[in-house]
Amino acid sequence: MKLRRGARWGAVLVAGGLLASLAACSSGGSDSAGGDVAGQKLTVLIGSSGDAETKAVTDAATAWGTTNKATVKVVAANDLTQQLGQGFAGGNPPDLFYMGWDQFQTYASKQYLEPYADQAGNKDAFYPALTSAFSYKDKFYCEPKDFSTLGLIINTEKWDAAGLTDADIPTDWAGLEAVAKKLTTADTAGLSFGAEYARIGTFMNQAGGSMLSKDGKKVTADSAENLAGLTEVKTLLSDGVLKFPADLDSGWSGEALGKGKAAMVIEGPWISGLKADYPDLKYKAVELPAGPGGQSTFTFSNCWGIPAQSKTTAAAESLVKFLTTDEQQLKFSDAFGVIPSTESAAKVYSTTYPQNASFVKSNDYAVSPVAFAGASTVIGDFNAQLQGLSTADPKAILSALQTNLQAALDAANKK
Repeated sequence: MKLRRGARWGAVLVAGGLLASLAACSSGGSDSAGGDVAGQKLTVLIGSSGDAETKAVTDAATAWGTTNKATVKVVAANDLTQQLGQGFAGGNPPDLFYMGWDQFQTYASKQYLEPYADQAGNKDAFYPALTSAFSYKDKFYCEPKDFSTLGLIINTEKWDAAGLTDADIPTDWAGLEAVAKKLTTADTAGLSFGAEYARIGTFMNQAGGSMLSKDGKKVTADSAENLAGLTEVKTLLSDGVLKFPADLDSGWSGEALGKGKAAMVIEGPWISGLKADYPDLKYKAVELPAGPGGQSTFTFSNCWGIPAQSKTTAAAESLVKFLTTDEQQLKFSDAFGVIPSTESAAKVYSTTYPQNASFVKSNDYAVSPVAFAGASTVIGDFNAQLQGLSTADPKAILSALQTNLQAALDAANKK
């Protein structure tokens, strides 16, 4: 299922030596930004979750084009990371494109993006967490198109069979441990989620931990709070109530839930896509339980990126303004299930889709995973270490992460 990829750490810009090519090219477009709207021919590159998303974006772009006497071609990438990077490396980037949270800092730091959002009239309409995710050096670059958060997804049939009720929905780690134990059987793990920072990092945050200091200048990975988060995950593994997807013969935890091999998983609203493969699956989504540091979850998003100094900046900005209106974002929600990025539209979404209301509510305290330029390689190594967490020393894992992530941050700050 394609939607889940947006919430994983994902491929990085430097894949296949692309970074070297980008470093050698200009930021794309002409030397002077601007241009008219009428008569423009725009190319929009998206990373689509399927035919429904492609059609919805194409229909919206066509509607805008008709009104503004412009032409828009929407291209659904086979590999968004690769195709976007190739476009910039070749000096011919698309006029508008999906820019992922995990690539944004790399592109912004190299001045490939037009910081149009900082002057946009609707800049205050978006969730603060999303604005922060797409800001570089205190400047808001590109408007978020939608978002997803992580929640606890419960197989309600297994929940009921274990004698559990709504009163047992866990609100803290102790409650999570208790229900995971009751749900664990010889054939079913009580809990499952990916052995990766994009899932396990929520426990670190719930313990009060973070990857960076508030000013973003110092790595804080090797902390007592982060250690408490990793230790909690290791305890769940040691108790036998948590199994990683690979241990359940599954590619990701949603598959484990669909197969009945996991009773609870930590995933996002894309979990609704399971209905296609597992139509009999019954589940509910609730907020993640709080840790000793309070509630926390991750938020994931794409923004509408515009190349720096492009000839079609004015037209692209006009199209973004149309695409991010509440009305249009709610049409996208109807078409392919995404949560709107503006607070006002998200409230309407919560009422329309009450089964996903917890994902919207949790964005009030959600944070974005660390994603500064160069961090992805270090996080990849961290993920590899997390796969062996059940027998590893959490303190040693964090110590190595601290050293490597600080080196990456120092390198990023020198650029």
